[in-house]
Amino acid sequence: MLYSDYYESPLGGMKMYSDGYVLTGLVFEGQKYAVCDEAASSKDGLFIPVRKWLDIYFSGGVPDFIPPVALSGTPFRMEVWKLLLEIPYGSTVTYGMLAEKVASATGMKRMSAQAVGGAVGHNPISIIVPCHRVVGADGSLTGYAGGLWRKEKLLEIEKAVSKI
Repeated sequence: MLYSDYYESPLGGMKMYSDGYVLTGLVFEGQKYAVCDEAASSKDGLFIPVRKWLDIYFSGGVPDFIPPVALSGTPFRMEVWKLLLEIPYGSTVTYGMLAEKVASATGMKRMSAQAVGGAVGHNPISIIVPCHRVVGADGSLTGYAGGLWRKEKLLEIEKAVSKI
């Protein structure tokens, strides 16, 4: 069974999803590629650490833990999402840099930055799996399923420094 709860962030409402054991989704309301809304409402205890993580993050702190999460997707998407978790707080990388890492990790000569962008855009656990830290080749803000204005605000919270 899929459970859900609501979190009111400074950037708008967010839906949290759980299979009853781990966080399976965290999306802004109205976000593209959002997790299915067919879930039983729950005050599942799992959401307590997620709320704590989000409270720390939105207050400008750096959470020192990751709530229990489970990502589910194709092997390609899983590799991209794993690499997203390696982007340090306050840093950014480009889609091209991420594509190089995916290619290296999978033994390919090269990987399309557009393909990586598609996987980044379908990340089911916003903010905690930091897809907002991926920027265009020139450092511009591109492609965020929750809206570019939110991506900009998230990077402002982190006072992100570009690594390009």
